[in-house]
Amino acid sequence: MSRTTLSQARRIVVKIGTGALTNATGRFNRDHLHALCADLLWAASNRELLVVSSGAIALGVERMGLAERPRDVPGKQACAAVGQSRLMRAWEDAFEDGNRTVAQVLLTHDDVQDRRRYLNARHALLRLLGGDVIPIINENDTVSVAELKFGDNDALAGLVTGLVEADALVILSDVEGLYTADPRTDATARRLDVVPELTAEVMQLGGGSGSAVGTGGMATKLRAAAQAVEVGAHCVITSGREPGRLRQVLCGEEVGTLFLRKEARRAARSAWIAHALHPRGALVVDAGARAAVVEGKRSLLPSGIRAVEGTFAEGDPVDLKLPDGAPFARGLAAYPADELRRIAGRQSADIEAVLGYRSLDEAVHRDDLVVLGEGT
Repeated sequence: MSRTTLSQARRIVVKIGTGALTNATGRFNRDHLHALCADLLWAASNRELLVVSSGAIALGVERMGLAERPRDVPGKQACAAVGQSRLMRAWEDAFEDGNRTVAQVLLTHDDVQDRRRYLNARHALLRLLGGDVIPIINENDTVSVAELKFGDNDALAGLVTGLVEADALVILSDVEGLYTADPRTDATARRLDVVPELTAEVMQLGGGSGSAVGTGGMATKLRAAAQAVEVGAHCVITSGREPGRLRQVLCGEEVGTLFLRKEARRAARSAWIAHALHPRGALVVDAGARAAVVEGKRSLLPSGIRAVEGTFAEGDPVDLKLPDGAPFARGLAAYPADELRRIAGRQSADIEAVLGYRSLDEAVHRDDLVVLGEGT
């Protein structure tokens, strides 16, 4: 595929990491933000643009006069509360040079767990785009708790890409792209120009966080790329520390690493189940049940369940996995955890005799079930 395809993207999400907005000492670099904004204004001149921006905590650390980024959750939340308004002011000032209106959009994972709220977020973002407004999106770190966090803005950017059905996701980071090894420690490391498929081997190239001022490392960026390509968007990871990189990406130049979109686009509801939902528990199944779900594209029946983990209600998201393996699918439970434990291993015809009622023959119906990819 020619990179010139990226020039045809009409709706793009640009994620800007903390490492791309701060200097070597971890302090917010306003001059660089204005340079980045010049590229964003250029991109938005004939495209719909959404920006997922980090930097609130870094600005809070600066304003509160702290020597370093807090390590505890309340400390990070306090810095986010102080820094978020300053971050938006910085973006407003920068975009004002191009006479463009921006809007602050703060999301928590709880906002997208519920299908109705997920769709409300989609409709709000699309209305902003329709009004020629550029959404500046960030996680609402001040109120997010661990079990309801996206974890980092890479994950949020991947989710937003599917939420608005964007054509491309560009992740501007503190690295030039994906390398065969860590280029900071291995002189033989080479940058991968194009990744046709995010295989398990490619995912293993991701490491830990490379920055003391951010939360995401290459592993989180690869997971975001996996989300994007599943919903039909190309993804590019490149350096945000070099002004002009975004223009080069959208002009088809060979910078960063390009991850090719999948031709078979995952449906919107399936993407919501796979990426927006946090599992509340897990169903441990046998090999036959796995084959039926993955290869046969069938529902999960109670007879294939060997164990039930966690506490969850009917309709809650659950992962499916083998006894010694990682989750291979995710779906919405047709029965609560305690009832699934009672019917696990039994035939569907036995459900009513055991529970006193039967709503469905399936533990997880095919319509509420998705097979997970390598990067999920």
